[in-house]
Amino acid sequence: MKTKWSLYYQLLKLCVPVFCFQSQEMTLSDWLMQELSVASPVMAYVYGEDEEKDDLTLLAVMENAGQETGQAADANGQDGANGQTASSDSAAKNVMPTADAALENQRAQQGNLWTKRATVNRDKLLDYDYLIKNFYRIDRTTTINSSELNPSELLAKDLTINRNVDGPVVLIYHTHSQESFVDSDGSDAMSVMGLGDRLGSLLQNVYGIPVLHHLGKYDVDGRDYAYANAEPQITQLLADNPSIQVVIDLHRDGVGEDVRLVTDIDGKPTAKVMFFNGLSRTTATGPIDYLQNPNLQDNLATSLQMQIAAAELYPGFTRPVFLKGYRYNMHLCPRAMLIEVGAQTNTFEEVYNAMDPLANIIAYVLLGGQTGQ
Repeated sequence: MKTKWSLYYQLLKLCVPVFCFQSQEMTLSDWLMQELSVASPVMAYVYGEDEEKDDLTLLAVMENAGQETGQAADANGQDGANGQTASSDSAAKNVMPTADAALENQRAQQGNLWTKRATVNRDKLLDYDYLIKNFYRIDRTTTINSSELNPSELLAKDLTINRNVDGPVVLIYHTHSQESFVDSDGSDAMSVMGLGDRLGSLLQNVYGIPVLHHLGKYDVDGRDYAYANAEPQITQLLADNPSIQVVIDLHRDGVGEDVRLVTDIDGKPTAKVMFFNGLSRTTATGPIDYLQNPNLQDNLATSLQMQIAAAELYPGFTRPVFLKGYRYNMHLCPRAMLIEVGAQTNTFEEVYNAMDPLANIIAYVLLGGQTGQ
Protein backbone atom coordinates (compact mmCIF):
# COMPACT_ATOMS: atom_id res chain seq x y z
CA MET A 1 0.00 0.00 0.00
CA LYS A 2 2.73 2.44 0.97
CA THR A 3 4.75 1.58 -2.17
CA LYS A 4 1.74 2.12 -4.43
CA TRP A 5 1.01 5.48 -2.78
CA SER A 6 4.64 6.55 -3.14
CA LEU A 7 4.65 5.77 -6.86
CA TYR A 8 1.34 7.54 -7.34
CA TYR A 9 2.56 10.55 -5.40
CA GLN A 10 5.77 10.82 -7.43
CA LEU A 11 3.76 10.71 -10.65
CA LEU A 12 1.43 13.40 -9.30
CA LYS A 13 4.37 15.61 -8.39
CA LEU A 14 5.75 15.26 -11.88
CA CYS A 15 2.48 16.02 -13.65
CA VAL A 16 0.82 18.51 -11.29
CA PRO A 17 3.58 19.87 -9.00
CA VAL A 18 1.50 22.73 -7.62
CA PHE A 19 -0.69 20.30 -5.66
CA CYS A 20 2.32 18.69 -4.05
CA PHE A 21 4.21 21.67 -2.76
CA GLN A 22 4.93 21.34 0.97
CA SER A 23 7.84 21.81 3.32
CA GLN A 24 7.93 18.16 4.34
CA GLU A 25 6.73 15.24 2.24
CA MET A 26 3.67 13.54 3.69
CA THR A 27 3.24 9.81 4.07
CA LEU A 28 -0.13 8.25 3.30
CA SER A 29 -0.87 8.02 7.04
CA ASP A 30 -0.07 11.72 7.46
CA TRP A 31 -2.40 12.63 4.61
CA LEU A 32 -5.20 10.44 5.96
CA MET A 33 -4.82 11.97 9.43
CA GLN A 34 -4.98 15.48 7.99
CA GLU A 35 -8.13 14.66 6.03
CA LEU A 36 -9.64 12.91 9.04
CA SER A 37 -8.96 15.91 11.28
CA VAL A 38 -10.76 18.20 8.84
CA ALA A 39 -13.74 15.87 8.34
CA SER A 40 -14.09 14.74 11.95
CA PRO A 41 -11.92 16.43 14.61
CA VAL A 42 -13.22 14.15 17.36
CA MET A 43 -12.20 11.01 15.49
CA ALA A 44 -8.84 12.56 14.68
CA TYR A 45 -8.32 13.27 18.37
CA VAL A 46 -8.99 9.64 19.32
CA TYR A 47 -7.05 7.97 16.53
CA GLY A 48 -4.38 10.58 16.07
CA GLU A 49 -2.91 9.62 19.42
CA ASP A 50 -2.02 6.18 18.06
CA GLU A 51 0.67 7.52 15.72
CA GLU A 52 3.96 5.67 15.46
CA LYS A 53 6.87 7.46 17.10
CA ASP A 54 9.31 7.33 14.18
CA ASP A 55 10.15 11.02 14.51
CA LEU A 56 10.53 10.81 18.27
CA THR A 57 12.83 7.82 17.90
CA LEU A 58 14.97 9.78 15.46
CA LEU A 59 15.09 12.74 17.83
CA ALA A 60 16.04 10.50 20.75
CA VAL A 61 18.81 8.84 18.72
CA MET A 62 20.26 12.25 17.91
CA GLU A 63 19.99 13.37 21.52
CA ASN A 64 21.65 10.15 22.64
CA ALA A 65 24.54 10.90 20.28
CA GLY A 66 24.77 14.46 21.58
CA GLN A 67 23.61 16.02 18.32
CA GLU A 68 21.26 18.95 17.77
CA THR A 69 18.15 18.61 15.64
CA GLY A 70 15.22 20.86 14.88
CA GLN A 71 13.01 18.11 13.55
CA ALA A 72 9.59 17.79 15.17
CA ALA A 73 8.67 14.58 16.96
CA ASP A 74 5.71 12.67 18.31
CA ALA A 75 5.39 12.49 22.09
CA ASN A 76 4.15 9.44 23.92
CA GLY A 77 0.57 10.54 24.44
CA GLN A 78 -2.13 7.99 23.74
CA ASP A 79 -5.69 8.10 24.99
CA GLY A 80 -6.05 4.50 26.11
CA ALA A 81 -9.31 2.45 25.68
CA ASN A 82 -11.49 0.92 28.34
CA GLY A 83 -9.10 2.01 31.07
CA GLN A 84 -9.84 0.59 34.51
CA THR A 85 -10.58 3.29 37.06
CA ALA A 86 -10.33 3.25 40.81
CA SER A 87 -12.22 5.42 43.27
CA SER A 88 -10.40 8.46 44.55
CA ASP A 89 -10.72 7.21 48.13
CA SER A 90 -9.31 3.73 47.61
CA ALA A 91 -6.72 4.66 44.99
CA ALA A 92 -5.03 7.60 46.68
CA LYS A 93 -2.64 7.84 49.58
CA ASN A 94 -0.58 10.47 51.31
CA VAL A 95 3.10 9.73 50.89
CA MET A 96 4.40 9.17 54.40
CA PRO A 97 8.03 9.29 55.54
CA THR A 98 9.87 6.16 54.38
CA ALA A 99 12.65 4.18 56.01
CA ASP A 100 15.27 6.50 54.50
CA ALA A 101 13.50 9.67 55.66
CA ALA A 102 16.11 10.36 58.35
CA LEU A 103 18.90 10.12 55.78
CA GLU A 104 17.04 12.40 53.39
CA ASN A 105 16.40 14.98 56.11
CA GLN A 106 20.06 14.87 57.09
CA ARG A 107 21.08 15.42 53.48
CA ALA A 108 18.68 18.37 53.26
CA GLN A 109 20.69 20.15 55.97
CA GLN A 110 24.03 19.67 54.22
CA GLY A 111 24.63 22.96 52.50
CA ASN A 112 22.92 24.37 49.45
CA LEU A 113 20.72 21.85 47.64
CA TRP A 114 20.66 24.08 44.57
CA THR A 115 24.25 24.64 43.51
CA LYS A 116 24.15 25.68 39.87
CA ARG A 117 26.49 23.87 37.49
CA ALA A 118 25.75 26.11 34.51
CA THR A 119 24.16 29.46 33.76
CA VAL A 120 21.45 30.14 31.18
CA ASN A 121 21.68 33.58 29.58
CA ARG A 122 18.39 35.24 30.54
CA ASP A 123 18.76 37.91 27.85
CA LYS A 124 19.00 35.28 25.13
CA LEU A 125 15.90 33.56 26.48
CA LEU A 126 13.89 36.64 25.56
CA ASP A 127 14.65 35.91 21.89
CA TYR A 128 11.78 33.68 20.72
CA ASP A 129 13.79 32.04 17.94
CA TYR A 130 16.66 31.24 20.31
CA LEU A 131 14.22 29.84 22.88
CA ILE A 132 12.47 27.58 20.38
CA LYS A 133 15.71 26.30 18.87
CA ASN A 134 17.39 25.47 22.16
CA PHE A 135 14.63 24.48 24.58
CA TYR A 136 11.67 23.12 22.59
CA ARG A 137 10.60 20.53 20.05
CA ILE A 138 7.26 21.15 18.30
CA ASP A 139 5.30 18.19 16.99
CA ARG A 140 4.06 18.39 13.41
CA THR A 141 0.46 18.17 14.65
CA THR A 142 0.54 21.66 16.16
CA THR A 143 1.90 25.21 15.96
CA ILE A 144 2.80 28.01 18.35
CA ASN A 145 4.05 31.57 17.98
CA SER A 146 5.72 34.27 20.06
CA SER A 147 2.41 35.75 21.23
CA GLU A 148 1.57 32.53 23.05
CA LEU A 149 5.09 31.45 23.95
CA ASN A 150 6.26 34.81 25.26
CA PRO A 151 9.40 34.11 27.33
CA SER A 152 9.36 37.38 29.27
CA GLU A 153 5.79 36.75 30.45
CA LEU A 154 6.30 33.04 31.16
CA LEU A 155 9.51 33.56 33.12
CA ALA A 156 7.89 36.35 35.16
CA LYS A 157 5.06 34.17 36.46
CA ASP A 158 5.29 33.39 40.17
CA LEU A 159 5.00 29.61 40.55
CA THR A 160 5.86 29.41 44.24
CA ILE A 161 3.51 27.42 46.44
CA ASN A 162 1.97 27.99 49.85
CA ARG A 163 2.86 25.16 52.23
CA ASN A 164 0.95 26.68 55.15
CA VAL A 165 -2.20 24.76 54.27
CA ASP A 166 -4.06 21.83 55.74
CA GLY A 167 -3.62 18.99 53.25
CA PRO A 168 -1.51 17.91 50.30
CA VAL A 169 0.05 20.53 48.04
CA VAL A 170 1.21 18.28 45.18
CA LEU A 171 -0.83 15.55 43.48
CA ILE A 172 1.05 12.81 41.61
CA TYR A 173 -0.85 10.39 39.39
CA HIS A 174 -0.35 8.23 36.29
CA THR A 175 -2.66 8.27 33.27
CA HIS A 176 -0.60 5.36 31.93
CA SER A 177 -0.04 3.30 35.05
CA GLN A 178 1.11 0.21 33.12
CA GLU A 179 4.26 1.84 31.72
CA SER A 180 7.32 -0.11 32.85
CA PHE A 181 11.00 -0.53 32.04
CA VAL A 182 13.39 -3.00 30.44
CA ASP A 183 14.02 -4.98 33.63
CA SER A 184 10.68 -4.42 35.41
CA ASP A 185 9.19 -7.49 37.08
CA GLY A 186 5.53 -6.66 36.39
CA SER A 187 4.87 -5.14 39.81
CA ASP A 188 3.60 -1.62 40.45
CA ALA A 189 6.78 -0.98 42.42
CA MET A 190 8.91 -1.29 39.26
CA SER A 191 6.60 0.76 37.03
CA VAL A 192 5.95 4.49 36.77
CA MET A 193 3.82 4.08 39.90
CA GLY A 194 6.94 3.10 41.83
CA LEU A 195 8.59 6.24 40.52
CA GLY A 196 5.63 8.23 41.81
CA ASP A 197 6.23 6.80 45.29
CA ARG A 198 9.88 7.80 45.16
CA LEU A 199 9.23 11.29 43.81
CA GLY A 200 6.52 11.88 46.41
CA SER A 201 8.77 10.69 49.23
CA LEU A 202 11.56 13.04 48.18
CA LEU A 203 9.30 16.07 47.81
CA GLN A 204 7.72 15.43 51.19
CA ASN A 205 10.68 14.25 53.26
CA VAL A 206 13.47 16.39 51.85
CA TYR A 207 11.66 19.56 50.84
CA GLY A 208 8.66 19.62 53.16
CA ILE A 209 6.08 19.64 50.36
CA PRO A 210 3.02 17.51 51.30
CA VAL A 211 2.17 15.02 48.54
CA LEU A 212 -0.86 12.94 47.60
CA HIS A 213 0.00 10.00 45.34
CA HIS A 214 -3.06 8.75 43.45
CA LEU A 215 -2.87 5.07 42.45
CA GLY A 216 -5.76 4.96 39.97
CA LYS A 217 -5.26 2.74 36.90
CA TYR A 218 -6.82 3.99 33.67
CA ASP A 219 -5.03 1.97 30.99
CA VAL A 220 -5.21 -1.64 32.18
CA ASP A 221 -7.27 -2.83 29.20
CA GLY A 222 -5.81 -0.36 26.72
CA ARG A 223 -4.80 3.26 26.30
CA ASP A 224 -7.32 4.67 23.83
CA TYR A 225 -9.39 6.52 26.44
CA ALA A 226 -7.05 6.70 29.43
CA TYR A 227 -7.10 10.49 29.59
CA ALA A 228 -10.89 10.59 29.32
CA ASN A 229 -11.14 7.93 32.04
CA ALA A 230 -8.76 9.76 34.36
CA GLU A 231 -10.32 13.22 34.06
CA PRO A 232 -13.37 12.77 36.35
CA GLN A 233 -11.27 11.05 39.03
CA ILE A 234 -8.61 13.75 39.05
CA THR A 235 -11.29 16.46 39.01
CA GLN A 236 -12.89 14.88 42.07
CA LEU A 237 -9.54 14.60 43.87
CA LEU A 238 -8.91 18.29 43.32
CA ALA A 239 -12.40 19.13 44.60
CA ASP A 240 -11.85 16.96 47.69
CA ASN A 241 -8.39 18.44 48.33
CA PRO A 242 -8.52 22.21 47.67
CA SER A 243 -5.03 22.55 49.17
CA ILE A 244 -3.51 20.97 46.02
CA GLN A 245 -1.63 23.54 43.96
CA VAL A 246 0.47 21.33 41.66
CA VAL A 247 -0.53 18.31 39.58
CA ILE A 248 2.07 15.91 38.11
CA ASP A 249 1.12 13.21 35.59
CA LEU A 250 4.20 10.96 35.62
CA HIS A 251 4.95 8.81 32.55
CA ARG A 252 7.76 7.13 30.70
CA ASP A 253 8.32 7.54 26.97
CA GLY A 254 8.34 4.99 24.15
CA VAL A 255 11.29 4.94 21.73
CA GLY A 256 13.12 2.60 19.36
CA GLU A 257 14.66 -0.42 21.05
CA ASP A 258 18.18 0.79 20.21
CA VAL A 259 17.71 4.15 21.94
CA ARG A 260 19.00 4.83 25.46
CA LEU A 261 17.94 8.07 27.13
CA VAL A 262 20.56 8.10 29.85
CA THR A 263 23.14 10.51 31.26
CA ASP A 264 25.50 10.60 34.25
CA ILE A 265 24.64 12.66 37.32
CA ASP A 266 27.03 12.55 40.26
CA GLY A 267 28.43 9.24 39.08
CA LYS A 268 25.04 7.54 38.71
CA PRO A 269 23.48 6.34 35.44
CA THR A 270 20.36 8.50 35.23
CA ALA A 271 17.46 8.46 32.78
CA LYS A 272 16.73 11.72 30.98
CA VAL A 273 13.37 13.38 31.53
CA MET A 274 11.12 15.48 29.33
CA PHE A 275 8.51 18.10 30.19
CA PHE A 276 5.48 18.05 27.90
CA ASN A 277 2.69 20.48 26.98
CA GLY A 278 -0.51 20.03 24.99
CA LEU A 279 -1.61 23.15 23.12
CA SER A 280 -5.26 22.27 22.30
CA ARG A 281 -4.56 23.20 18.69
CA THR A 282 -3.78 21.22 15.56
CA THR A 283 -2.02 22.42 12.45
CA ALA A 284 -4.87 21.20 10.25
CA THR A 285 -7.88 22.59 12.14
CA GLY A 286 -6.60 25.32 14.45
CA PRO A 287 -7.90 25.61 18.06
CA ILE A 288 -9.79 22.56 19.34
CA ASP A 289 -12.95 24.08 20.80
CA TYR A 290 -13.96 20.99 22.74
CA LEU A 291 -10.51 20.78 24.39
CA GLN A 292 -10.10 24.30 25.70
CA ASN A 293 -7.42 24.94 28.30
CA PRO A 294 -7.78 28.18 30.30
CA ASN A 295 -4.58 27.27 32.16
CA LEU A 296 -2.37 26.97 29.08
CA GLN A 297 -0.19 29.99 29.85
CA ASP A 298 0.46 28.78 33.39
CA ASN A 299 1.19 25.28 32.07
CA LEU A 300 3.72 26.70 29.61
CA ALA A 301 5.29 28.86 32.31
CA THR A 302 5.65 25.83 34.59
CA SER A 303 7.41 23.64 32.02
CA LEU A 304 9.69 26.50 30.87
CA GLN A 305 10.77 27.44 34.38
CA MET A 306 11.38 23.78 35.19
CA GLN A 307 13.42 23.39 32.00
CA ILE A 308 15.58 26.43 32.77
CA ALA A 309 16.16 25.25 36.35
CA ALA A 310 17.16 21.82 35.03
CA ALA A 311 19.59 23.34 32.53
CA GLU A 312 21.36 25.19 35.34
CA LEU A 313 21.23 22.57 38.09
CA TYR A 314 21.76 19.43 35.97
CA PRO A 315 22.95 20.23 32.42
CA GLY A 316 22.01 17.46 29.99
CA PHE A 317 19.41 15.90 32.29
CA THR A 318 16.33 17.06 30.39
CA ARG A 319 15.31 16.64 26.78
CA PRO A 320 13.70 19.65 25.05
CA VAL A 321 10.18 20.55 26.19
CA PHE A 322 7.80 18.79 23.81
CA LEU A 323 4.74 20.60 22.43
CA LYS A 324 1.88 18.60 20.94
CA GLY A 325 -1.61 19.37 19.69
CA TYR A 326 -4.07 18.07 22.26
CA ARG A 327 -4.72 18.74 25.96
CA TYR A 328 -3.80 15.72 28.13
CA ASN A 329 -5.88 16.92 31.13
CA MET A 330 -3.44 19.77 31.77
CA HIS A 331 -6.42 22.13 31.96
CA LEU A 332 -7.23 20.79 35.43
CA CYS A 333 -4.59 22.86 37.23
CA PRO A 334 -2.51 25.97 36.43
CA ARG A 335 0.69 24.28 37.66
CA ALA A 336 0.04 21.03 35.80
CA MET A 337 2.99 19.01 34.52
CA LEU A 338 3.18 15.96 32.30
CA ILE A 339 6.65 14.48 32.76
CA GLU A 340 8.21 11.62 30.76
CA VAL A 341 10.95 9.77 32.67
CA GLY A 342 13.21 7.82 30.35
CA ALA A 343 11.66 5.16 28.13
CA GLN A 344 10.96 1.45 27.98
CA THR A 345 14.65 0.83 27.17
CA ASN A 346 15.88 2.28 30.46
CA THR A 347 16.56 0.15 33.51
CA PHE A 348 14.59 0.77 36.66
CA GLU A 349 17.80 1.84 38.39
CA GLU A 350 18.26 4.60 35.80
CA VAL A 351 14.74 5.97 36.14
CA TYR A 352 14.81 5.63 39.93
CA ASN A 353 18.04 7.63 40.01
CA ALA A 354 16.29 10.35 38.00
CA MET A 355 13.87 11.06 40.83
CA ASP A 356 16.49 12.84 42.97
CA PRO A 357 17.41 15.53 40.42
CA LEU A 358 13.79 15.78 39.27
CA ALA A 359 12.56 16.39 42.83
CA ASN A 360 15.33 18.94 43.34
CA ILE A 361 14.33 20.84 40.18
CA ILE A 362 10.63 20.81 41.07
CA ALA A 363 11.31 22.00 44.61
CA TYR A 364 13.65 24.73 43.38
CA VAL A 365 10.90 26.27 41.25
CA LEU A 366 8.00 25.70 43.66
CA LEU A 367 9.88 26.98 46.70
CA GLY A 368 11.57 29.86 44.93
CA GLY A 369 15.00 28.64 45.99
CA GLN A 370 14.10 28.72 49.71
CA THR A 371 14.42 25.53 51.80
CA GLY A 372 12.88 26.88 55.01
CA GLN A 373 9.85 24.86 56.09
